[in-house]
Amino acid sequence: MPSPAGASESGLSRALQTALRSLEDSKAENIVSIDIQGKSPLADYMIVASGRSHRHVTAVADHLLRSLKEAGFGSARVEGLSGADWVLIDAGDIIVHVFRPEVREFYNIEKMWQAPDLEEETVH
Repeated sequence: MPSPAGASESGLSRALQTALRSLEDSKAENIVSIDIQGKSPLADYMIVASGRSHRHVTAVADHLLRSLKEAGFGSARVEGLSGADWVLIDAGDIIVHVFRPEVREFYNIEKMWQAPDLEEETVH
């Protein structure tokens, strides 16, 4: 559930920590947290993680959804759970992508979001 406008920094930090802890508890692999504040209006943070198989991706996503709900962050929107190659969980200020390793490597979305901002590097 998206957080209300002006959500507190501590609430965002708690949501981020809840998500990261859940992913670690589920034995998700190669967990990367990316601060996208000011880069996208979609969220403040993006987390990218991998599961070892379709079954593991499903288990990681299910555990994360349950953890967020139990921590009081409501029901997140989910896409891709039925195929379990790439599951997207939109928890408002945090977007989580859980991939099978070969799918993650193919799309390589964290590279795109971690790329330097070209406007900032332009010399006038």
